[in-house]
Amino acid sequence: MTLHLVDRAEAYSNRTAIVVEEGTYTYSDLLRVSGTVATRLLSGRDNLNAGRICILVPPGWDYVVTLWGIWRAGGVAVPMAISHPPAELAYVIEDAKPEAIIAHPTLLDRIGDLAEERGLPVLESSALSQEIPLCEIPIVQEERPSMILYTSGTTGRPKGVVLTHKNIRSQVESLTVAWEWNHEDHILLHLPLHHVHGIVNILLSALWNGGTCEILSQFNAVEVWERLSRRDITLYMAVPTVYHRLIEAWKRADHATRTAWASGARACRLTVSGSAALPVTTLELWEEMTGQRLLERYGMTEIGMALSNPLDGKRRPGYVGNALPGMEVRLVDDANHLVAEGEPGLIEVRGPTVFNEYWGHPKETEAAFTTDGWFITGDQAVVEMGAYRILGRSSVDILKTGGEKISALEIEGVILTHPEVRECAVVGLPDLDWGDRVCAAIVSEGEDHLLAEKLRAFAKKRLAPYKVPKEILVVPELPRNTMGKVTKPEVLKFFKPDKA
Repeated sequence: MTLHLVDRAEAYSNRTAIVVEEGTYTYSDLLRVSGTVATRLLSGRDNLNAGRICILVPPGWDYVVTLWGIWRAGGVAVPMAISHPPAELAYVIEDAKPEAIIAHPTLLDRIGDLAEERGLPVLESSALSQEIPLCEIPIVQEERPSMILYTSGTTGRPKGVVLTHKNIRSQVESLTVAWEWNHEDHILLHLPLHHVHGIVNILLSALWNGGTCEILSQFNAVEVWERLSRRDITLYMAVPTVYHRLIEAWKRADHATRTAWASGARACRLTVSGSAALPVTTLELWEEMTGQRLLERYGMTEIGMALSNPLDGKRRPGYVGNALPGMEVRLVDDANHLVAEGEPGLIEVRGPTVFNEYWGHPKETEAAFTTDGWFITGDQAVVEMGAYRILGRSSVDILKTGGEKISALEIEGVILTHPEVRECAVVGLPDLDWGDRVCAAIVSEGEDHLLAEKLRAFAKKRLAPYKVPKEILVVPELPRNTMGKVTKPEVLKFFKPDKA
């Protein structure tokens, strides 16, 4: 039996699968061209036998058929970020040890020297799609590895998360049930395709269900609004930064344009935010503009999605709901004992979506799991009124100051309610007196040089004294990774360390 994803595509053969700027492609096109890619990759072999192949291809038709072609040939796809500099690409290549690299013609100059230095062949994605007689496509078991995704991590170099075909299938099936995906769904995709969010939550969820995935080569706020205004997009998923930019574009538009844009977003049956904490102000503004209350969920590369607010039902700001279908989630203390409702704890997850291993890191893999198979996420949360609220990363967003554990995300949420603050990142700097000195980096809506002083007074009225930032800096912008998430180790560099 072939992969279930492929089997299902055959049932939707005449339906539209992918829409891109250069054209529209059916599921039949997807099967035919990915079969061609697989044939060329096999080049006379029976099976790639889990050989790794790096992908440096922008979001689009070439990317989709390349990914499917690697899978159908029995290979393991290693998507790379097209925005990464050569040094970052070199790290992935060295770590993954691929047998080849597939690159888009526009990106050959980015990868050519790196590949030549390592004696690796570079295959052009467009050439792989040129039709030839198809060979017999091998049977690929779902227990086999399908993809290695590199996590950004909070410390150390990124690690490759190995996902099997069964992991991916389980992730998609869980989201299908929870968010009621169906073959009539039409989703817009502009997120990077080297992360779970874009690959699984959007692209593969649409293709698993016979829906349509419309791919934009890059994000442009006005272009997204204009596309939504046609009122045929049923789902939209993005990160908080994107929603903020959409809101800013909406504010700059005239009344007639705003009305058309908001009407288009209102026509969606679901809009989702994830990959970073969603500011309450963003959620409220989006709902005020579009009538859509964003659905927040929680997941990570190693587990896919684990928690989600309900499709139907109350979605409380700052909460991420409950365990998705097929998933087990629990909170434990430092001794790995279950905590009571209302008490903070470390999130642990178990289920068929959870990855098997970090590529080439057996010790880190072993340390990531409990003896009874729970994955240790490193994130802290609390269950309140039956729903999970994420407190943040144990190593980054959970600070200990003056003997008190506090959430950086909580402080950020308060500061972001100030009308003159556009963005905020709270970090803890090592301090001889406090343990962690609470510091906040602010991006201002204006140019008020007194903003830091005003914010400190503002925070004192809304936070316990030990939660008020000792330092507040106004900066031009916050450092971000390729998914738009603020990188807090970089934020720390804004502040001077404590003197011994």
